[in-house]
Amino acid sequence: MIRIEGIAAFVAAVEGGSLSEAARRLRLSKSVISERLAELERSLGGPLLRRTTRKLALTEDGTAFLDRARHIIREIDEAAADMAQRRGTLTGPLRIAAPVTFGRMHLGPALYPFLARHPGIELTLDLDDRRVDVSSGGYDAIVRHGAIADSRLVAWTLAPSRRLLTASPDYLARHGMPATLTDLDGHRGIFYTNRGVADWRFETPDGAIVVRGKLALGINNGDMMRDAAIAGLGIALLPAFIAGPAVRDGILSEIDVGFKPEAEFIYMAHPEGRNPSAKLRALADHLRRTFGNPPYWDPKARADGIPD
Repeated sequence: MIRIEGIAAFVAAVEGGSLSEAARRLRLSKSVISERLAELERSLGGPLLRRTTRKLALTEDGTAFLDRARHIIREIDEAAADMAQRRGTLTGPLRIAAPVTFGRMHLGPALYPFLARHPGIELTLDLDDRRVDVSSGGYDAIVRHGAIADSRLVAWTLAPSRRLLTASPDYLARHGMPATLTDLDGHRGIFYTNRGVADWRFETPDGAIVVRGKLALGINNGDMMRDAAIAGLGIALLPAFIAGPAVRDGILSEIDVGFKPEAEFIYMAHPEGRNPSAKLRALADHLRRTFGNPPYWDPKARADGIPD
């Protein structure tokens, strides 16, 4: 007989890439995971995984079984969550990926009261600035900032995300305050390398315009981009959720070149075709209310008299 515990161990091992990671996710010992996988393979009549000292690899049978195994686990989790919802509670596992800086500064503080109100939810939050595959990574959803590149995802907007062109007062005193897009050409820039391009994009009546500054620093972390701008290394185009406090405190100055940077959003996305759980919908609603529109971190919202 095929046991659901073995299917869960198989899915966790594939998505985690190792038995050790599967054990961590399921809160079991590595030996228990190994036993459950061996029992599943005996029940199915063949190996699902090839184990080496470095990694796990799917066999042909494992590849054929994986999608159905994921579907089985997802259906069981959703059924349990639906039963809990009928009793007026939200329970069960929830796995989400989010960017490091946004997670630390805003998502975490928003999550804590939600989890306190719903102690039956078992949330795993992975903070990583790299783009992740929602389905193969075993995530229920991802929280991201920017545009949506994967057409297989269904996105829910959590908050608008205004981006600010910023530099330190010291840098601007030394190099001058740009007033037009053309003025930006001679300035040094601090660029986010995870986007793969060293440029600034602005919305104009004639469409998007791209301005390429001189590279002063390329880095894959928003905190360090902000710190480099504060140190006077150059101009940085930063989301308000990172730069907002520094702009309010006068440590960074917002630069107006007559056009706004391309609009972006904080969004939650889940795989297309998957019915999102009640707890995921409840979390999205909670985050929208907590972040606000305009969001509380935007210095413009404070200037317009919107309370914290």
